[in-house]
Amino acid sequence: MADFKNKVEDFMRGRNGADELGIATLELAVILAIVNIFANNTVIYVLILLLIAYAVFRMVSTDVNRRRKESMAFASKLGPARPWITNPAAALRNARTYKHATCPNCHQRVRVPRGKGHIRITCPRCKQKFDIHS
Repeated sequence: MADFKNKVEDFMRGRNGADELGIATLELAVILAIVNIFANNTVIYVLILLLIAYAVFRMVSTDVNRRRKESMAFASKLGPARPWITNPAAALRNARTYKHATCPNCHQRVRVPRGKGHIRITCPRCKQKFDIHS
């Protein structure tokens, strides 16, 4: 068993591995597989296989920089919906107690407590000061 583990580690060295876009692709394939249990559609089945193949391709790809750019573009497209997709329960708890502000200079997201009124925030990245209403 240890020999197999070492071979897998050697194979994956220098490869992309599981990233956010690959995991989202697999999650979509699982959701479609559940839908296909009831729909029993060949087109959905082929789409599931293509999604799984794409996710595996991303994981074993040696062009790490290109896969990283693709993953970053995907993450930027999700934008504010990202926390709600990755962990909805934590996002709901967070939404009740905190508000998110965006720095006008560097676009860093800053979490501030709700209900404090008009406050001045200093961006942790660029040290720019800006005002918001929490």
